[in-house]
Amino acid sequence: MAMYFGGLRNHKANPKECYMRTKNEMPKDGVNERFSINIAIVGGGRNCRFFLDLINDYPSTIFNIKILGVCDKNPDAEGMLLAEQMGIYTTDNLDDLLNIDQIDSVLELTGKRHVLLEINRLRPKGVGVLEFRANRIVHNFMDMMSQRLQSFEQRLIAEKTFSNLLIEQSTTPIIFINTDFTIVYANDAYLNTVKKPKDKVIGAHCYEISHGVNTPCSSAYPGVKCPMLETLRTGKDVHVIHDHPGPDGHRVYCDLTTYPIKNDAGDVTQVIEFWRDVTAEFSNRWSKKTKEFESNVQQMIQEDRMISLGKLAASVAHEINNPIQGLLTFCEYMLDVLTAGPPTEESLEEFKGHLQLMSTELERVGSIASGLLSFARESGVEHTHVDVNNALDAALSLTRHKMKHGNIRLTTELYPTPIMLVGDINQLQQCFLNLILNAIDSMPEGGELSVTSTMDGTAEKAWVRIRDTGYGIPEEVKNNLFDPFFTTKDEGKNTGLGLSIVYGVVKNHRGTVKIDSREREGTTFTLSFPVIPYDDPNP
Repeated sequence: MAMYFGGLRNHKANPKECYMRTKNEMPKDGVNERFSINIAIVGGGRNCRFFLDLINDYPSTIFNIKILGVCDKNPDAEGMLLAEQMGIYTTDNLDDLLNIDQIDSVLELTGKRHVLLEINRLRPKGVGVLEFRANRIVHNFMDMMSQRLQSFEQRLIAEKTFSNLLIEQSTTPIIFINTDFTIVYANDAYLNTVKKPKDKVIGAHCYEISHGVNTPCSSAYPGVKCPMLETLRTGKDVHVIHDHPGPDGHRVYCDLTTYPIKNDAGDVTQVIEFWRDVTAEFSNRWSKKTKEFESNVQQMIQEDRMISLGKLAASVAHEINNPIQGLLTFCEYMLDVLTAGPPTEESLEEFKGHLQLMSTELERVGSIASGLLSFARESGVEHTHVDVNNALDAALSLTRHKMKHGNIRLTTELYPTPIMLVGDINQLQQCFLNLILNAIDSMPEGGELSVTSTMDGTAEKAWVRIRDTGYGIPEEVKNNLFDPFFTTKDEGKNTGLGLSIVYGVVKNHRGTVKIDSREREGTTFTLSFPVIPYDDPNP
């Protein structure tokens, strides 16, 4: 019989790349692959050679048997040599064998008790053990392997025995279902999964056990594809994912595959169903997607910060340049006085005033530079106790000169005591800065900007209002304002991320955004945030 060998053809091969695939495993056009059983073999002697030969010569019509590795202390044992020729991973280290990914069962073929105990001690959770000496099915199967199976009847017996072995010992839940939906067989893995005794499962309808309903799942849940019905209808294997009520009340996501069992006339007489719980896999994928989304949002916020800094660059440079020029003037003046001779008492008093003014201006320049550095610094989201007023002050300090240069009169009325909430100071600064820059851009000819913060009467919510007297927002675009990349400005002047980031930051802080705008009159953005009660010391 033809064989397909994956991976390298020596005992040093990577076990992740090297395993044996029987010919019936190869996918055909329009036909799904058979159900896979991944087996690792301990004991590479005569029994191992028989086992490999039989799988090769008489592949199961239901299972894809993957031999992921063979372990034996004797590298020259006949089963080890055959495994190497087949490209199967071989090793003399039991730990290495059991650390191969995706093993379903370990087939113990040495018949030695201490080896079996060691396998049970080291095997990963969920990996089954097929014991040669103690298991009647395994023993009978190995007896059959020692004979040459020439007739069709012998081959059928061999396959049935082999299938029984795999089904009984498989860690995958498996059931056999009659055409009237009654379960006629369930392996231990299935019984453990549904948390029901065998006498409650055998004879019951499959939908009663899986979904807890009294009719087939496709009738009880319209739109849900029943793999059992599809297999009966088409005579082919079917694959679906269902969510079932779990024994603890939580939903369980199951990967289901059904295969037909046919009589000599080709009619489906029973259906075999394999279950695989993929709840953890779904949860991991969802968690990964959530982290990726949060990372993308944080990256967008950081990029928007850089864009905002670009807008502020010219005005901030001018804001810093003015005091620097003044400092240079004072320095040159005092240097000239000192060069001319010893300073008089009057000059020293004048120097004192100049130095005090220079110190004040240097502090202002340092504050501007610190604000820019703090604003530009990329940092992870960190929710702590933050003061809304501090975030507003930081945003205003970066934009005051731009407002002055644009002939915009600023009025502020901040709540007299700190307004504390649980949040991220950098995100709040970005949110307020975006709204202030938008307001400035809406008043190219100058105007008035009002920024206020207050608390409601219950001290449970804080309100921030940013009002401008700009050109307002057209009614027809209000519904799209928070859409990413939507902008009413000329192409090339804006990314359209500003307000979408405002919306995201406010929602992330469990707040709300309200817009009140009239064309040619101005716009008011009202933001609300839940605040920390005064008696709550922790974020």
